[in-house]
Amino acid sequence: MVLVEPEIHWNTGNAGRTCLAAGAQLHLIEPLGFSLADRELRRSGLDYWPRVKPRVWPSWPAFEPELGGLGEAWFISPEGERDLWDAAFGPPTVLLFGKETVGFAPELRERYRSRLLRIPMADPALRSLNLSTAVGIVLYEVLRQRRRQQGQTQRH
Repeated sequence: MVLVEPEIHWNTGNAGRTCLAAGAQLHLIEPLGFSLADRELRRSGLDYWPRVKPRVWPSWPAFEPELGGLGEAWFISPEGERDLWDAAFGPPTVLLFGKETVGFAPELRERYRSRLLRIPMADPALRSLNLSTAVGIVLYEVLRQRRRQQGQTQRH
């Protein structure tokens, strides 16, 4: 799970707690809109935050060359042309989320256009979901697919 330049501490804390629950590694790409020592961040991650142990990257240029080695990358964005439900997630999977206010930089959206996925929403006027809500939805869809794949493998 990768949060690119997250701005809101409680979203990051909630995402970290979700990663811990799902067994996922949280990566944070600076600049961050808060301090990792922030009391509010720790409060949103509850007493679990010390166990999250996020990997912090100084910038997108420092992180991007390592992306391929981490797994198959999927960028979650309202601008995606494919629905989350239409993607097949194989291990390892890297889920990337942009800033709360603007999402991914335009050059990233363009460079990774074929890797953009959107979360389906019934209300077309709704711009997006809260970041930590989106993290939970997408991460657990990946886990659901993996469980199904493991069940099929065990039956054959």
